[in-house]
Amino acid sequence: MIHDLGQESFQQAHAPMYEGLQSDSKKPLYTGCKNSLTLLSVVLSLVNVKVRYGWSDKSFTLLLQVVHDLLPEENTLPKSYYQAKKILCSMGMEYQKIHACPKDCILYRHEFKEMPKCPRCGASRYKVKDDEDCNSDENSKKGPPVKVLGYLPIIPRFKRLFANGDDAKYLTWHENGRNSDGMVHHLADCSQWKKIDGLYLDFGKEATNLRLGLASDGMNPYGNLSTQYSS
Repeated sequence: MIHDLGQESFQQAHAPMYEGLQSDSKKPLYTGCKNSLTLLSVVLSLVNVKVRYGWSDKSFTLLLQVVHDLLPEENTLPKSYYQAKKILCSMGMEYQKIHACPKDCILYRHEFKEMPKCPRCGASRYKVKDDEDCNSDENSKKGPPVKVLGYLPIIPRFKRLFANGDDAKYLTWHENGRNSDGMVHHLADCSQWKKIDGLYLDFGKEATNLRLGLASDGMNPYGNLSTQYSS
């Protein structure tokens, strides 16, 4: 947890990262541009569009190259997606690629990490050509994976939230700013919250420990629910 590191040691460990972000947030995209057009803000905007519309890495690199050539000379825009990711990785926005069974039986991690086929359904982990024997371990390791899960590690995002003073204040509001008058104003006033604190004393007494909730409203994983209600 972050509080175990100590504020001073945490800042020292992440000082180069924040210095780089601060520099990029103030570095103009090109000489004479608006103050809002910084290297960091422009790269964030472009990467957000890429993710929203599912652009491939190759197409995004080509876009960066075209935009770079259209801008004035000596602009700071990266020319490839790899360079753009290096700017954003220090923000904790990296993600992990985990191979998955095409039938969603397992994720190829832990004890399944090196397996070429799914141990439950026998489906190949990798794409194979139609004329190849997919039962062969040698052939099953050819080509790219059939399905990949993009996993966003949660701990780096927690650290980034606590690095901002305003966000950190809101994250600990239930302990330091809540009106405890016996009425239910917040989830922390509910019996379920208090029960968890009673079961896990070390967890409950630390305000920076976070509780995650899962909301499933509107989720239809199997697509078998009607979108219209009958009268």
